[in-house]
Amino acid sequence: MSVKGWSGIAIVLVLALAGCGGKAASDVKIPAEAAAATAARNPLEIECDQELMKQIQVGPAPMADVTGTMQLAGRVEADETRMARISAPVTGRIVELKMAEGQIVQRGEVLATIHSTDLSAAQSAFLKASSQHRLAERAVVRAKQLLEAGVIGEAELQRREAELQQASAELASSRDQLTVLGMSAAALQQLETSRVINSVVDVLSTIEGRVLERKITMGQVVEAAETIFTVADLSNVWLVADVPEQSARVLHAGTALEADIPALPGRHIAGKLSYVSAIVNQETRTVRARMDLPNREFLYKPAMLATITLREGGENRRVVPASAVVRENNQDNVFVQTAANTFVLRSVILGLEYRSYRVLESGIGEKDRIVLNGAFHLNNERKRRSIQGE
Repeated sequence: MSVKGWSGIAIVLVLALAGCGGKAASDVKIPAEAAAATAARNPLEIECDQELMKQIQVGPAPMADVTGTMQLAGRVEADETRMARISAPVTGRIVELKMAEGQIVQRGEVLATIHSTDLSAAQSAFLKASSQHRLAERAVVRAKQLLEAGVIGEAELQRREAELQQASAELASSRDQLTVLGMSAAALQQLETSRVINSVVDVLSTIEGRVLERKITMGQVVEAAETIFTVADLSNVWLVADVPEQSARVLHAGTALEADIPALPGRHIAGKLSYVSAIVNQETRTVRARMDLPNREFLYKPAMLATITLREGGENRRVVPASAVVRENNQDNVFVQTAANTFVLRSVILGLEYRSYRVLESGIGEKDRIVLNGAFHLNNERKRRSIQGE
């Protein structure tokens, strides 16, 4: 199309718009004002009429001497201070298994036997270092005799003494390596005396307890430092709970605890927390808390589930009635008064429960007035107006 043609179309459009007159301009202006008013309205705010004000109760969040309670899901765990994860001292093949899961073992008792070529090589290196050390000792003794006879000089004696020091260091290194590989002092002494290589090593229990886990089978090849047994003394266990971080600040060692274990009906547990972690788990946003639980009858087994109730009392705290709390988007909220008949929904952080109240952690100040009763009804009215655009 030519430039002249486009110009003609533009002229027609201008005339058509001009023919609409002032009425069309007015029609466009009104929706724009309405849009601006809608954008300015806070969706979390509500203005109450007299009838609605009669249905709510307004006032400051009260203070109370609280004895808070918090119910959590818990579990029984083995006491990690009484647990040993026993690893293979050498790389090799399992040639004998002497313990299975559930069996009770004594400290120093043999759990399994491993055949290892690495152990044979280490013993051979030890015997070689031992022989070189003996030769170096004899050379020093002989050099001292020759020096006294005037056959050799002082420099030759010093050279042989240096060789003895090096041989001693190599022997000590070989002995330490065999110790790491699981050989006892008695076995080392026997090896040095008999000079017979033994490529079999026993895996020993380092504590007295019960075998909780065995990760090997007969004939399996294991790597050095690979965990093959877990042994624990279950005469004392832990009762553990993961506490939400916003509630954990009120907990400390000594906080009262009660618990029930569904698998053991009729057995009620009462005690105090012995430990509250100083860090927050970044994945779960919880703080680990535990209680030491005597288990002389071995009724409590690791991984048993428990219902735990934590109690904290004797502190004057600001509280919020349950009737004031609005739960939305997985967050606790309350209505805060901003004018005589205007309220805005504000998020708060609440802690332990106390009767029909929740302890206020943060979100509102001492001078703020909130809707103490009727918040649920007020929130429904706010939602209705928001949907209808009022």
